Amino acid sequence: MGLLDIFFGNKTERIKDFESRDAIILDVRSKTEYDSGAIPGSKHIPLQQLTQKIDTVKKLNKPIITCCASGVRSASAASILKSNNIEAINGGGWYKLSKKLNL
Repeated sequence: MGLLDIFFGNKTERIKDFESRDAIILDVRSKTEYDSGAIPGSKHIPLQQLTQKIDTVKKLNKPIITCCASGVRSASAASILKSNNIEAINGGGWYKLSKKLNL
């Protein structure tokens, strides 16, 4: 267990916890990026459109795991969601996330 795990918890364990609670995977990459490959069953809302679609995400009424290409945009997305009282975690890059979820 690393020092960051002590303070923030293990990210993989947190992702598994969200997954066990039927979390929605929200991919915030561009349409072109998403169309070139994505996690099966994920929802797609580009980061630039997320604030306008907050009500859509709230209606899902589930925890959200955000993802993108590297984790930068998904971190911003998770922050936006949390500031709107939506339970969210940054899942990081979509490809690595799919491996953590065994997809």
